[in-house]
Amino acid sequence: MPANTHPDPQAVLSFMRMLQDNICRELEQLDGGARFQEDSWEHERGGGGRTRVLCDGALIEKGGVNFSHVRGEALPPSASERRPEIAGKPFEAIGVSLVMHPHNPFVPTSHMNVRFFLAAPGEANPLWWFGGGFDLTPYYGFDDDVIHWHRTARDACAPLGPERYREFKAWCDEYFYLRHRAEARGVGGLFFDDLNTPDFPTCFEFTRNVGNAWLEAYRPIVERRRHTPFSERHREFQLYRRGRYVEFNLVYDRGTLFGLQSGGRTESILMSLPPKVTWRYDWRPEPGSEEAALYERYLPPRDWVQD
Repeated sequence: MPANTHPDPQAVLSFMRMLQDNICRELEQLDGGARFQEDSWEHERGGGGRTRVLCDGALIEKGGVNFSHVRGEALPPSASERRPEIAGKPFEAIGVSLVMHPHNPFVPTSHMNVRFFLAAPGEANPLWWFGGGFDLTPYYGFDDDVIHWHRTARDACAPLGPERYREFKAWCDEYFYLRHRAEARGVGGLFFDDLNTPDFPTCFEFTRNVGNAWLEAYRPIVERRRHTPFSERHREFQLYRRGRYVEFNLVYDRGTLFGLQSGGRTESILMSLPPKVTWRYDWRPEPGSEEAALYERYLPPRDWVQD
């Protein structure tokens, strides 16, 4: 536990609500054809959330932006397995998470979440930490898109120093990896967890940067690719690769596991899953094809920020 200022969950709560509002407003403008539908809910042990889903828009086939604020009497195993000293302690969790699944296979899927945990909130020195990040899952890769994505991620890390981008990028590459497939889910970005040093204000500023930077990273890519013509082959490959997204979220994703283990709202937790997906037995891309390029150039981790 670092020697630092006391956490301010009310400030985090205000920011998370505002972040959800801002992102939804910007995405509706970007889509231009649909609006988010809100489903407000309450958690049986206190708190609640706002699930917002946009379906069948001009750009977005399915997208969701969740805000949640939940309390519980005991942290679930997914949150306490690395911190046995707080197992069984009451907790408070505040966060925003989103996933965008566009129609056009040339527009990547993207995910972002920022979260704050407070363990033993009634004690004199509660344990707190931030976590989150964002990542990009293209179906057809473009160097310009991936370079822009990672430069924006690097810039978001400024409050913690330049070395943190390398650390959180490597953590993202490691985390969003399907071990049973021996392949990455996408081209990475940032992933961080257990962040509570050097102090609360610095960690909170960094977390705000990550939440606000997602649109800066994603919007230019969408605007470049949204009108790219595509064929049925492109669409079939998109649906096939979406299967990898489903596999990761249901097998490895800590947020999904935490939500289910803590008795969270199932509809909101599984909001991240795509609307349409396919699996093909032992499918392999044709050598030299656009699809093969994804596996050969874009999925293997590499340094996309050269300057």
